[in-house]
Amino acid sequence: MAKDLSNLLPSVIEVARAAGQLILDIYENKEYEAFTKSDSTPVTSADLAAHKLVTEKLSELTPDIPVLSEEDADISLEKRSQWNRYWLVDPLDGTQEFIARSGDFATIIALVEDNKPIMGVVYAPVSGVTYFAYDGKGAWKIPQLGESVQIQTHLHDEDSQSLAIAISRRQDINNITSRMCPSWNYDLVPLGSAALKACLVAEGAVDCYLRLGPTGEWDTAATQCIVQEAGGRILSTQLEALSYNERDTLENPNFIVLGDERLPWDQILKVKD
Repeated sequence: MAKDLSNLLPSVIEVARAAGQLILDIYENKEYEAFTKSDSTPVTSADLAAHKLVTEKLSELTPDIPVLSEEDADISLEKRSQWNRYWLVDPLDGTQEFIARSGDFATIIALVEDNKPIMGVVYAPVSGVTYFAYDGKGAWKIPQLGESVQIQTHLHDEDSQSLAIAISRRQDINNITSRMCPSWNYDLVPLGSAALKACLVAEGAVDCYLRLGPTGEWDTAATQCIVQEAGGRILSTQLEALSYNERDTLENPNFIVLGDERLPWDQILKVKD
């Protein structure tokens, strides 16, 4: 039986909030440098500062659990495959949103055990909202002011043919809607940060989130735990389970975050990459 590590949640939430506050200070002071990584994606000095803080604090909290961060991910599968448990981190999810000053960015921390995310924490520094979950213990949201409340995905009315979809601010809307069955009506809700859009599904604010384009396993691990504990799923656009630490690449396929599994997603998702 797997060891219950849910007692680590308060400390992990504090780590995410500390990183988020560091990012927010940099964001508000507008004192950062932006670079382009080898894969042509942006990174800033805020990403790197948050990476350093999170990895150091997690290593202090659990010296025996390795940390895999987006900003230090060049670790071979041969080495990673020896890990039965590890932290998977995106210090600043939504770097483009940080640069564009939309406020839609977050710090993400997941605990993966036996290739399955068992803990997830997402902290949004601008709103001050925290989402968290642990395997078998439900999904929760802590507003900036107030106590934690349990969250659940939205159960859809059987007769309704309308769906609310979270979409990226910087993605071609037609590319999203053209992949969906035209017999349904779609209310599009734009937001930055892949994690925050997935959390919208988890708390029942939207029905789904379709993500097209490159993401890493660090973008989905924490929210997979949160969404599943809230009653939903994160699947590839072929409606297959995502994998963690099982391939040479850490890149995800295109994926969809589903709130109500009872809906005919195989029909709704017209294009399956």
